[in-house]
Amino acid sequence: MYKNRNKDGTANLCGAKVATLRKELKPKVSQKALADMLQLAGVDLDKNAIQRIECGKRFVTDIELKALAKILCVSADELLNE
Repeated sequence: MYKNRNKDGTANLCGAKVATLRKELKPKVSQKALADMLQLAGVDLDKNAIQRIECGKRFVTDIELKALAKILCVSADELLNE
C-alpha cells in the first residue's frame, strides 16, 4: 500500500525548512508577506496555505516548490534536504 506521507506523518519534506528560512530573512518576513510574494510570482497561496505547508499538513506542488526556493534564495534541493 502506498502512503503519501513521511514517517513522521507530515505531508511534505520542505515545510520546516521553509519556516526556518522565512524567519531568517532580513527584514523578517511573515507568513502573510510570503504569501503576498508568492502571489506576485504567480503562485496563488494565502497565509493559511503557508501555515499548513510549514507545519507539514499540506502537500507542496513542484511549481510552488520552485517559487518558494526562488523567493527564499535557495535551491529546490536545499528545501527538500533535511
